[in-house]
Amino acid sequence: MTDPAKPNYDDVVRIPAPPGRASATGRPPRIAEVAERAGVSPITVSRVLRHPQKVNRKTRERILEVIEATGYASNPHARALRSGRSNVVVAFVSNILSQQFGLAVRSFAATLEPEGFEVLVGQTSYSYVKEVAMIQSLRGIRPAAVMFTGVIELEENRAALAELGIPVIETWAFPRDPIDMLVGLPNADAGAMAARRLAEAGHRRVAFIGRSSGRGALRRDGFRTAAAQLGLDIVHEIGVGEITGLIDGRAAFTALLDRGDRVDAVFCANDLLATGALIEARARGLSVPRDLAVLGFGDNDVADQITPGLTTISFDAAAVGRIAAELLLARLSGTQLAEQRIAVDLFLVERGSV
Repeated sequence: MTDPAKPNYDDVVRIPAPPGRASATGRPPRIAEVAERAGVSPITVSRVLRHPQKVNRKTRERILEVIEATGYASNPHARALRSGRSNVVVAFVSNILSQQFGLAVRSFAATLEPEGFEVLVGQTSYSYVKEVAMIQSLRGIRPAAVMFTGVIELEENRAALAELGIPVIETWAFPRDPIDMLVGLPNADAGAMAARRLAEAGHRRVAFIGRSSGRGALRRDGFRTAAAQLGLDIVHEIGVGEITGLIDGRAAFTALLDRGDRVDAVFCANDLLATGALIEARARGLSVPRDLAVLGFGDNDVADQITPGLTTISFDAAAVGRIAAELLLARLSGTQLAEQRIAVDLFLVERGSV
């Protein structure tokens, strides 16, 4: 179990703005500018956004390309919330399919709603372009606060959020320099915990499967560091892009086996990947953990139902949302916060796959 009082910070990457797009700190692009770049009228842009079936395919695709490039976003909430103090809190979720994100946001809303707040949810899909557009929309919505299931990597977005002058809550990582408040997971510590567990089980030739960027990369780096200290040989690292379901874990596990080198155990930095790996192992007639051990991160419902059960590094996702909401309520009430950077505890759930 990690000690919340002594977590290691995550070395979150800070990324400059991608070229060729309006800055989130500047004026958001107008519909007329989108129309000019696409070579159409503003009414055609509006029609694509509202009634895309009424615009021919080539024109629609050209306009959508410009919208993606500029980060333009129409804002249906702006007029209704332009004056007075808003009771709206916006929660941006990286992936609405994630069980852990869902638990956090439901707990977040359940804590805020009895106090008279309304929670609106948007999905960033791990896309910097979408993130920029959504942060631009906050100027019109004027929410009371905003929460992210993640931390903001783009420097322009960090600056834009700071300029809004509202409480900002980041989660799911533990950087040294959050924008404002933080309820984080020490991801590097999670990777180190995985390496220690595999070493304790006697495994020496190990592999990693996970996202090549963001929190997946933080867990990978912690796994690398601890593996080197423990004398583990990381035989292969399989990088994954966007994770949409169990099929991604099956594909990544297949890629690992296709490399042909002997591996004793694999750490999957996401439980969808780990569960998919277990399913693929069974389909290939492999015995887990006798032939190859699998360790996950996140602890979804399927992890407890599959045979053998998935051993995983877990945390209380609902507590992330509840603590974030409690920090927010304290800030909005004018209470002086004794601590506004909180690390959530990690713990190991043993189910037999290691």
